[in-house]
Amino acid sequence: MVYFRFDWEDPSGLKPSILLVLHFLPLMGTFLFDKIIFGPVISRRLGVSLGINLLPVDTKVCSFDCIYCECGWTPDKYTKKVVLPSRDEVKQRLEEKLQEMADNNQLPDVITFAGNGEPTMHPEFAGIIDDTLEMRSRYSPSARIAVLSNATMLHKEEVFRALLKVDDNIQKLDSAFEETIRLIDNPRGRFNLGKVVGQLESFKGKVIIQTMFLRGSWKGVDFDNTTDQEIDAWLELVKKIAPSQVMIYTIARDTPADTLRKVSFDDLERIAKRIRGEGIAVQVSE
Repeated sequence: MVYFRFDWEDPSGLKPSILLVLHFLPLMGTFLFDKIIFGPVISRRLGVSLGINLLPVDTKVCSFDCIYCECGWTPDKYTKKVVLPSRDEVKQRLEEKLQEMADNNQLPDVITFAGNGEPTMHPEFAGIIDDTLEMRSRYSPSARIAVLSNATMLHKEEVFRALLKVDDNIQKLDSAFEETIRLIDNPRGRFNLGKVVGQLESFKGKVIIQTMFLRGSWKGVDFDNTTDQEIDAWLELVKKIAPSQVMIYTIARDTPADTLRKVSFDDLERIAKRIRGEGIAVQVSE
């Protein structure tokens, strides 16, 4: 389990920090985002996306340790004090970037919270969402605001309420079986799939479910979350959650584990056909 200690330097210039014990693992071809505001990049799911990273720029902080994460492994322990960007700093950097993009007539399709871990873990996440809504209205009113999350912080009321305000509330659900999630997503600390699904249901449709489909082995265990058994159970949970959309995709970049295999487009389309058959919109990305 990862423990956090937040230190607040000055009420007039909040600079939250985390006490972290750094234990670096080889990242292979994976990477970290080295800025608070990054891009814009072309997202295979979202279009021209301006990214916001609320985590440190030199290490990953996440409540999951997914074996396929493009940012590499989540450190097991932390010894080094790592500073998170403050709410004021995020707002300032975002305003500067949006002003620059407006001046160049190159405004984004979407402003996306992603980065080096789980964005909803930031202690000022709710306030940062409010600031982003304000900046969006001022500089780029047609842009959507998206949050890519692993759904582990939905029990926090302020996080849940903030996610209801964004256009694309995108939450991860990689399997209907907790043992599969523990293998490929590797939750840190306590995790209860039933509670997470209940929280996803509480959005009452104002949520997008995002699922990574892949095959391979990890720690001597073979897995494939595209089998009929997996898809049957997963689809039942999706129907229960009743999202506005489902996004399904597979590996497209380097992964920290080298025993993984991407799923073919035909396999993704086979899954998508079943989702469409339930009257749920689906987006497929290879």
